[in-house]
Amino acid sequence: MRLGGLQQCSIIDYPDHISAIVFTIGCNFRCPYCHNPELVEETATELSTESFFDFLVKRRGKLDAVTITGGEPTMHDDLLDFIFQIKSMGFKVKLDTNGTRPDVVTVAVAEGMVDYVAVDAKAPLSKYSATVTRPVDVDAIRETRALLLEGRVPYEFRTTVVKSLLSPEEIEEIAKEIEGAEHYYLQRFVPTKLLNPAFMRKTTYSNEEFLELQKIASKYVQHCGIR
Repeated sequence: MRLGGLQQCSIIDYPDHISAIVFTIGCNFRCPYCHNPELVEETATELSTESFFDFLVKRRGKLDAVTITGGEPTMHDDLLDFIFQIKSMGFKVKLDTNGTRPDVVTVAVAEGMVDYVAVDAKAPLSKYSATVTRPVDVDAIRETRALLLEGRVPYEFRTTVVKSLLSPEEIEEIAKEIEGAEHYYLQRFVPTKLLNPAFMRKTTYSNEEFLELQKIASKYVQHCGIR
């Protein structure tokens, strides 16, 4: 595994759990609003797996879980071995993914290796490649979504909402594509450090507009939240 960062404690990333967050280097998307450019561009200072597991040894009894995020964790061929080692230490595992590797997610779910999965819904499938600025196999994303909608593991879908990229109609289209989902979250775009600095000038929806987007999406999913 190529690890590019560690947040030692979070009480908000994994619902109802105290988790550490470990960041993997590398991504097959180039979302212009990505707030982890050093992971996408592979310029992050690397953290050795040995140091990471030394950290976990010291946190037994203090942390419930580990959130694995990126970048895109499923790009790494040794991800499942990495998860197995974390699980063998008694921690739960939350996996954040963009959904492009259903083969990896399928094994992780089938083998009970992940306890929670969060999948990004970047855009309606019809405009995925344009949004992430890379070619996308949307059938792979459909497969990952279908797997989670079976309900074999707790999960959520989430969309980072950039006003200039996603209209209310497109939010509704996303919600329709994941119809019946247990949890769908609309995340506010925060212009901090970004992969494309030009997006610093982009805006997000107002609080009132977000509430309207929430109402739209709630017609199709069991729960729609705002972050």
